[in-house]
Amino acid sequence: MEGNMFCYQCQEAAKGVGCVLKGVCGKNASTACSMDLLLFVVRGVSVAATALRRQSVDFDRNRVDVFVTDALFCTITNANFDEESILRRVEAGLELRNELVALAVQAGMALPQVDELTWNGSRTDFSDKAKTVGVLREPNVDVRSLKELLVYGLKGMAAYHEHAMRLGHSDESIHTFMQEALARITADSLSADELVALVLRTGEVGVQTMALLDAANTGRYGHPEMTRVNIGVGKRPGILISGHDLRDLEDLLEQTEGTGIDVYTHSEMLPAHYYPAFKKYKHFVGNYGNAWWKQREEFAAFNGPIVFTTNCIVPPLENAAYKERMFTGNSTGYPGCRHLETDANGRKDFSEVIALAHQCEPPTELETGELIGGFAHNQVLQLADAVVGAVKSGAIRKFIVMAGCDGRMKSRDYYTEFAKALPQDTVILTAGCAKYKYNKLPLGDINGIPRVLDAGQCNDSYSLALIALKLKEVFGLNDINELPIVYNIAWYEQKAVIVLLALLSLGVKQIHLGPTLPAFLSPGVVKVLVENFGIGGITSVDEDLAKFGLKG
Repeated sequence: MEGNMFCYQCQEAAKGVGCVLKGVCGKNASTACSMDLLLFVVRGVSVAATALRRQSVDFDRNRVDVFVTDALFCTITNANFDEESILRRVEAGLELRNELVALAVQAGMALPQVDELTWNGSRTDFSDKAKTVGVLREPNVDVRSLKELLVYGLKGMAAYHEHAMRLGHSDESIHTFMQEALARITADSLSADELVALVLRTGEVGVQTMALLDAANTGRYGHPEMTRVNIGVGKRPGILISGHDLRDLEDLLEQTEGTGIDVYTHSEMLPAHYYPAFKKYKHFVGNYGNAWWKQREEFAAFNGPIVFTTNCIVPPLENAAYKERMFTGNSTGYPGCRHLETDANGRKDFSEVIALAHQCEPPTELETGELIGGFAHNQVLQLADAVVGAVKSGAIRKFIVMAGCDGRMKSRDYYTEFAKALPQDTVILTAGCAKYKYNKLPLGDINGIPRVLDAGQCNDSYSLALIALKLKEVFGLNDINELPIVYNIAWYEQKAVIVLLALLSLGVKQIHLGPTLPAFLSPGVVKVLVENFGIGGITSVDEDLAKFGLKG
């Protein structure tokens, strides 16, 4: 396939095949190729680190762990559009790799003879090299598909692990697995069966990673609890915080207290309102707007500074006034936007953001009312008697897991219509920004149980798995697939991939993905997923309701 780039890691891959001139996400070809080069360097670092670890040669593991995790995270869709920051990471990675290779030579080790270990280029060589190390370097379509499925799962894992690391929780076994998996697909000749096994192992470690993040979040901020969140606005200037990083929100709330500035969440930061620790801040006003893809119009109306802690960034139009009010942090970046650095204690200084907020008008009101959420595993288990009773009485016939991602494609309206069409004796279990397709619908409740139970961010899909496992235990079932649960999941990017692999590792079958199946799944790999796990796509609302046994 000809073109300046090739990327098919997200649901919006051009024509359902791949972006070859410019990413639908807004990423240009040069930045895309630079990301390919960064991943090439990450593989080299991982091969060297894995070899040293296996021979018990001492090296700076923390430096390697942080580099690999950050590099994977910053290449996730809509996270970093700043090519210069990507190239700085390439240079840092090459320096790190060369130090690891030198340690191996000193120890008398024979390293694999792979390009990822032997290439030494400078900035002037980066562009040419980047064009040779992308996705299409693997000629076998099924092997390529499995390798990319693995890498995208690792990207999602890296995102969740970095969030936990920001809160002081790190698991060396997760870092080791990520680097060994990258080393194996780089230096070893793996069969299709071996790659499938490695992909499933990625799902198992994904569960471990989400459990670690859950412990980090709840250990610091308490267990999410049922909460009503304001979606209107106040009369004071505000700061809008987007993404997933709760540590950044904590710092921002501490530094804005008593300043006359209000703080609002956006998109995937909405579930922060569910944590008890944040409820003490009276200036933590509510949630502004909807899912990430509407930010061009909504950010213009907000009037104040916007802080991106993680993906998802939609590139602002050239004449967008709010671009001058955008700040990035952590693995994110955008050309021309101010980047907030993290100090040695893991904190950020938001004084520049606060000063700007004082110069801005209060947010323009988009809507009024409330959202209800906070139904993570601890809260739902407290309602277990009511839930089980409703199932046994027939008041709840089925649970519909509609976790995942939202996006701008018109075909995603399917999820709104599907939610509207569900029978009144069904309950939606959700996590991630997919909820914005239906969390403002008047769907009511069943015996006081809301018909939309929002567990939180995409990583809180872990809560949905725990809830399912608990229900399996309560009902005395042998198989999680015997539960009255249907999985109709929307996906967009790589964090959804690790959630999917995690569910597969737990034995969940008959998962339906939409609005389209991933472009990176070859026909051969799709066949494996269908035959072994019952993976399927979506059709029409009426057809799928009938397929799931939900008609009438």
